[in-house]
Amino acid sequence: MGRTVGIPVEVRRAGQWGVQYLVPADAAQRIVSPTGLEVTGPLPGKALVALAVCRYDDTDLDPYHEVAVSFVVRPHDAPRPASPWQRLREFASGAVGAYIHRLPVDQEFTCAAGRDIWGFPKWVTSIDIDEPEAGPGRAGAGTSVRLVDDGVHVLSLTMAAGGRIRLPAQSPPSYSFADGVLRRTEWISSADGTTGRFGGATLVLGDHPMAAELRSLGLPKRALFTSSAAVMRASFDRAVVVTPTLG
Repeated sequence: MGRTVGIPVEVRRAGQWGVQYLVPADAAQRIVSPTGLEVTGPLPGKALVALAVCRYDDTDLDPYHEVAVSFVVRPHDAPRPASPWQRLREFASGAVGAYIHRLPVDQEFTCAAGRDIWGFPKWVTSIDIDEPEAGPGRAGAGTSVRLVDDGVHVLSLTMAAGGRIRLPAQSPPSYSFADGVLRRTEWISSADGTTGRFGGATLVLGDHPMAAELRSLGLPKRALFTSSAAVMRASFDRAVVVTPTLG
């Protein structure tokens, strides 16, 4: 598109929200299997899937909105097979990654850059983020996002405001899979006003194939955890092609 993007790619200011769900590991693995990665979670037989919403305000890729569907996975080079105890130890220590499975955005440039630099599964669609203004009677109001693709409702997600649990910034390596190639991207982040709560989200699914895929995981259901960051900053390195360890 006639522009040069330097590495690392910088996010100087963004707002971020995330909702995590426990889902059947078998159902999640069917989606992730083409990558060669293995899903994981805090309980045997369960995987962790996350819906993340980001409002990017100041970045090297311009302002844009984004919705991500990701799965927590074991590192691509983790030893296989692994016992339930080994998986639990990996998860508890943070020795995990995030496989980015769906990543719709609402602007063309970030779509092109995300696909070409990192192999991220981006496409351009409509993403509306509604953040209530502060004021009397608005303290408990949450943030809502509505995702519509080519006129078809994909999902609507409402997330409660705030939370009593203070969270550190986390930057697990992300994986992408495109044209049969698995890539790993390292990134670092920091955040202000990061809080979380158990539950705290309402998900409504539409008639889109992406919605059907989420239904195959048992969604919508009660959220395990909902988090938000008032201000997020991040720096994304280049992607590296990797090969999963075979069991």
